[in-house]
Parts: sequence; structure tokens; C-alpha cells
Amino acid sequence: MQPYELSLTAAAEEIRTRRLSPVELADSVLQRVAQLEPHLQAYVTVTAEHTRGAAREAEHDIAAGRYRGPLHGIPMGLKDLIDVAGEATSAGSRVRADHRAQTDSTVTARLAEAGAVLLGKTHTHEFAYGLTTPQTNNAWDRGRVAGGSSGGSAVAVASGMATFSVGTDTGGSIRVPAALNGVVGLKPTYGLVPRHGITSLSWSLDHVGPITRTVEDAALVLTALAGHDPRDPASLAAPAVDYRPGEVTHLTGLRVGVPRTYYFDHVDPEVESAVRRAIGRLEALGAQIVEIDIPMTRYIQATQWGLMVPEATAYHEGTLRTVPDLYQADVRVLLEAGELMTAGDYLRAQRSQTLMRREWARVLKGVDVIAAPTVPATAVKAGQETISWADGTVESVSDAYVRLSSPANITGIPSLSVPVGHDTAGLPIGMQLLGRPLGERTLLRVGHAHEQTQPARELAHAA
Repeated sequence: MQPYELSLTAAAEEIRTRRLSPVELADSVLQRVAQLEPHLQAYVTVTAEHTRGAAREAEHDIAAGRYRGPLHGIPMGLKDLIDVAGEATSAGSRVRADHRAQTDSTVTARLAEAGAVLLGKTHTHEFAYGLTTPQTNNAWDRGRVAGGSSGGSAVAVASGMATFSVGTDTGGSIRVPAALNGVVGLKPTYGLVPRHGITSLSWSLDHVGPITRTVEDAALVLTALAGHDPRDPASLAAPAVDYRPGEVTHLTGLRVGVPRTYYFDHVDPEVESAVRRAIGRLEALGAQIVEIDIPMTRYIQATQWGLMVPEATAYHEGTLRTVPDLYQADVRVLLEAGELMTAGDYLRAQRSQTLMRREWARVLKGVDVIAAPTVPATAVKAGQETISWADGTVESVSDAYVRLSSPANITGIPSLSVPVGHDTAGLPIGMQLLGRPLGERTLLRVGHAHEQTQPARELAHAA
């Protein structure tokens, strides 16, 4: 096994015990980037010289007994919405062509403090306002979409071009590409990971979280990222937690909610079968399966768009007037649509969000987690605009991909996407686990337990 193939957890143990040096790991990952990046296009920029220098520094510190923990010497990618001092934050847009960050974001600073090694900035759909990331190719099939908006982050991890990465999620932008590329994606509780120094799409819905190869890896990254920062008005004053799930041999006493409504409507049969098999594995581990109804389903799409569209337009108000032609057409039309929405529409969406949070809290009193598909279909072909369902319904790709992930953004509850197999075309399928606010430890425990029932996953091989 080459170093780039190691999970974060495995690489950290090799580094801690001095069987692998951070320099060897960085060189292996950079060689993988050189091999695959021309085909997959996961990165905006690769900071190879900085990466090697930081890896040498980590090697020196560890040799001197200054080991900082499991992220020390681990190479990672950051979505190009996340500020790194002295580096460009283009947000995937020509609008930001001349932008250069003056200071580190909170996330960047915390990862640096933990000793992680930056590889570069990964591609995002322009300003995170989309579900495909057209610049980047799927890690399993170059002719298909990567998912978005954190497409570059997911593809880098899935292909071995980063040991872990960090993305953002406003309607599914961590979990959608994680599912479509066969990796783990965690959207934490709203406010658990600070957003200071990160380009916003919608402040009511934006989250930051890890994309990794395993659930235990996600726990390690979340442990480093979580914690209060007063510079983010939504940041929670939650106590420090070690999120590592530890050894999980059974799930006896755990109640898993399986939706009767919404989450299995208009879902590809192969996706549904894979997710229901995964739920069966949770039951075999001792979990109790409880059928539930999802509340307020008719309002989900209107609430998501009713919050996101006007907030995004407000953020871009100045540049939308001064340099509108620099936006891609799909993003520009959404931003312009936001100018047509009334204050009443926005206030009704806020009211719906409040009611939805209350109703979901009621449902989650009866179960510990909810299990459902992450997305209703696997990765579509690049350029495909719609998905047709068996009953004749036609849905846009973006609407389909956001439909099952957006409730967790509206309600702010944590959501974890874990791989649960492949369809007959060899494309990955993801299962979404949703939990109570600040219930990340339970989600990670359940995800880890499921992961232990499966053979070790191979890296993607689209290139």
C-alpha cells in the first residue's frame, strides 16, 4: 500500500509511531496529484513547495517530541471559499480574480495549530451556488458530475489526492459530493464549526465540515474544528468534545428512524435497495427500527430557496450591479431572481424554518438517528440537466440532489453521509444519518458501526 492510500487514522498512527514520515506522506500524495489532477481537476491551486516545507517542519517537530496529535503532518485540501493568509480565495468565480486573503479563517488556523499540512485550494461551484461543480470530474467516472458545491474537496479525497479535506454545506454541498464520490461527508450542527473567514452563500444555512475516507477520520477532523469563535455570530458555545467513536461492536438500544414519507419518494431503485440493506445491517447490530413520518414536507423546497436566494443576493448586491457579466450564467440568474423576492416571502421562509425546527425536534425525541438516502440518484452525466422518474415526473438535477439533504440545513441538525455500495454502473451510493442538535457523537458511532460491517473501501480509479 502506498502512503497516499492510507486513511487519516491509519496515516496518523504510522506517523505517531515513526513508521512513516510526514515528508514521505506528502511526497506520495503530491505524486498522486501530479498523476490524476490533469484528468480530475479537483484543485484550483496546489501549493507543492509550501506543502513540502510544512511536511519537513512537521517531521522535525515530531522527531523533537513535539507531536501535536492525529492531524500532525497530514496533507489536506481546503475548499476555495476558505481563507488562507496570502493565498487567493477565488470562490470559483472571475468576480474574485484579484482577491487575496489577508488572514487565516478560523478553520485554517485551527488545522494549522493541529499540524495539518495544506496541499492547496479545491474547486467549488461558483460561490457554492450549485450542486455539480462543473470544473471537476467525478472520481469514479470522468464523464459524470462530481456533485457540489464541494466537488473538488470530495474528489481529492476519493482519489487519494488529499488525505482529508474541508468543505461547506448550505443545502447538501458536503454530503452530495461525498455520496457521489464514495467518501464520508459530515455537516455538523449549525454553529458548531465557526465560519469566520469563509465566503458566505446563505448565513441562515451555511455549515463547515470534513470530507474523509472513514467515519473515524471525520471524527478526528471535527474534534480539531469544533469550538466557539465570537467572530461568527452563529457560533455555539459548546464544550470541547473528543468525537472519536471508539470501538463499536453493537447498537443495542439505539432507535433508528426510517422515513415512511419524503425520503424514499422519487429515489432510484438501486439507491433505495442499497440504503435499505444498510439499514438492515444496523438492525443486525441490535438497533431498533422505528418507522417515522417527516413533518412539513410540502414546505421544504420553498423554505430552502426562500432563505438561500435572498440571502445570497444580499451578499452579492454590490458586484451583481457593478460586474454582472463576470458571473456564470446559472449563478447570475439565481442572484437576479433574488432581487424579485419580497420581504414577505423571506419572512414566511424564516417562520417556516422555525416551525420546521420545532417539528423535527419532536420527531427526534422518538428516535436517536434517522437513516435515509443522501441523494436520490447516483452521479449523472456531465451536462445532464434533468432526471426523469418512473411516474413521468421530470426534476432538475440540482433540485433532485438538494431535495434530501436540505432539511438538515433548514433545521440545523447534524447529518453524516456514509458510502453504502455502488450501483450496477459502479457509481457510489450514500446513506445519510441525521441526528439531534449536537448529536454528532451518536451519528459518528452509528456510521462507524456500519462501516465496520463492510470490507475496506478502495480509492476511486476514474483516471
